[in-house]
Amino acid sequence: MVTDHRKLPRRRGEALSAAIYQATLDELAEVGYAGLTMERVAERAKASKASLYRRWPTRIELVMEAVYHSLPTPESSPDTGNLRDDLVAVLSSMARHLSGPAGEAMRGLLGEALRGESPLSTMRENSQGKARKMMEEIVRRAVERGEVDPADVTPRRLDAGHALLRHHFLHHGSIPERLVVEIVDEVIVPLLKRS
Repeated sequence: MVTDHRKLPRRRGEALSAAIYQATLDELAEVGYAGLTMERVAERAKASKASLYRRWPTRIELVMEAVYHSLPTPESSPDTGNLRDDLVAVLSSMARHLSGPAGEAMRGLLGEALRGESPLSTMRENSQGKARKMMEEIVRRAVERGEVDPADVTPRRLDAGHALLRHHFLHHGSIPERLVVEIVDEVIVPLLKRS
């Protein structure tokens, strides 16, 4: 039975967006990216389709924003007191996100992009940024503690860990914890502690 959204209490702003984001993530988890429709998201969020289409004209925009909104913020970067443990914590968090709706969305969006059905630029704009900012915050604290020489910090070194995780995820699926530790110990820490 379809619920008539017009008979429900009216939500606006952040409350409505939060309900739509959660409905999108729930749909991704339940039916995958290929099965996700704007109609089902609207029904699950108890919102009108018009409210979705006003904010997100396409499915790719809705999914990217819902996933992006669900990711940890740079302000929530782990602070264990040492670089290695911070890196393990942040990459483990990303691995967990990739094993859920965020990973399902990434696979679907990449599939569309490779078939020319959605622009890669939209995906890049939404996916890069938070991961880099989290790494910047972790490394900034490591520099302040004297663990890392600022001269050894470059954009490519900051991106290396997340790039390796995404690569493994896209080619092999789930990311084991031992891989996270190997990436930190064999790649990121040596890159950032070169001096």
